[in-house]
Amino acid sequence: MFLGFALIITACMAALVAAPLLTTESAGEGPLPIDVTPLADLKRRRLVIYENIQDLEFEYKAGKIAKDDYLALGEEYRVEAARLMADSQAADILSPEETLIEREVAARRVRRKVQPVEEYVCQDCGFENPLPVKFCGECGARISTRPQK
Repeated sequence: MFLGFALIITACMAALVAAPLLTTESAGEGPLPIDVTPLADLKRRRLVIYENIQDLEFEYKAGKIAKDDYLALGEEYRVEAARLMADSQAADILSPEETLIEREVAARRVRRKVQPVEEYVCQDCGFENPLPVKFCGECGARISTRPQK
């Protein structure tokens, strides 16, 4: 009896583990939403690097990281951030067809009249940050948060 229950539970667990591996993904379904563009992904990755740099500085000041490690990691993060910035600038260059598409997308967004969350819009450059952040992903300025009512 006990062996029967153990076999049933084992079979159920194996089915649960194997189910994601056996399913096929159809178009538009996957780990990323459809509206994620390469440029938005580059900006998101750049924001993550900026946050990593801040964390690294905090941990160095707290004495958790040795100076040599801090300098090496800081240099790696800055090189990665510079590469992401260069990739973002290269991705900003659009072909005439892409320019037409971007214009149409911008016009449709205006028609939707969806207001961005003001807490994530940079007051200095107007960039709408995709994530709740402390610093702007475009210019690096501090994002001031308003007190909740």
